[in-house]
Amino acid sequence: MVLAVSGGPDSLALMHLAALWRDAGASVPLHVATVDHGLRPESGAEAAQVGRWARALGLPHETLVWRGDKPASGLQERAREARYALLFGHCRAIGAEAVVTAHHADDQWETILIRLARGSGLAGLAGMARDQIFPQGRLLRPLLDVPKQALIDFCRGQGQDFFTDPSNANPVFDRARWRAAAPALHALGLTPERLGKLGERARKADEALDHAAEELFRRTKMPESDVYDLQQAEDAPQAALERFLALAIERAAGAPPSRLERLELFALKLRAALRNGSAFRATLGRCAAKVDERKILTLLREAPRCRGTAGAEKTPQPGEFVELPTE
Repeated sequence: MVLAVSGGPDSLALMHLAALWRDAGASVPLHVATVDHGLRPESGAEAAQVGRWARALGLPHETLVWRGDKPASGLQERAREARYALLFGHCRAIGAEAVVTAHHADDQWETILIRLARGSGLAGLAGMARDQIFPQGRLLRPLLDVPKQALIDFCRGQGQDFFTDPSNANPVFDRARWRAAAPALHALGLTPERLGKLGERARKADEALDHAAEELFRRTKMPESDVYDLQQAEDAPQAALERFLALAIERAAGAPPSRLERLELFALKLRAALRNGSAFRATLGRCAAKVDERKILTLLREAPRCRGTAGAEKTPQPGEFVELPTE
């Protein structure tokens, strides 16, 4: 496993806990990696110091450098993308099973609140998962139940120094503003423990929706590729119908719809068409969708493009719905 260790108290606590796990008899190979984003003059020296701390525990260490120009906007998001690309790349290069990060209960609190403020669905409100598979590899977060202060106290108990990243308190970044608001929100009852419980319940509900969507997929799928008989879905709850549509579009296009609002609108239009026996077509999630009066849904990866021919069928734009005449 590759332990992502930045030099802060959270990740250094993870490194010490992993070393204790190894000393207790765990046989999983452990490697430490530090990403040097090159955004602060001292970052290189800090990465080198993490290497010395890791080797003192008998853990191999590698510094991964983010090279190239840095963006003027969206810096934290781009840095995050670069960090995971480097970590997963290193993981593959050494044949490790997973990347392990030190995300903790306070990080989970921030994540759920940020997603709540953005109007996220159940999947977002579930927060970060402990064990997650990405296209690049597997990511483990074993400390999601542990408060940040407990990790700081553990480091101090081990006699472990650590670094503090000033960007964590820079109000130009969303997470820093949420951290600054944390005491007032905690006093109102929005504590990490309660939002952690919300995340657990949202995850269970999200898993139930996935199960319902898979069942709808199984019942409606016709032998033809990406064709569904939605007579079998007329009585499905709206949330299950939406999740089924996301699944069907993902199977057809290789990725689910990126906009929840458009998926919800699509499902509402589909429900109306099923009730009225009408037909419509739309584009959503890189798919062209067509429902006929027989309640048959057909998905195509891309809509055909028509170039201004007289009487040509209008190609719907993303998120646009065009009613079709009943044949």
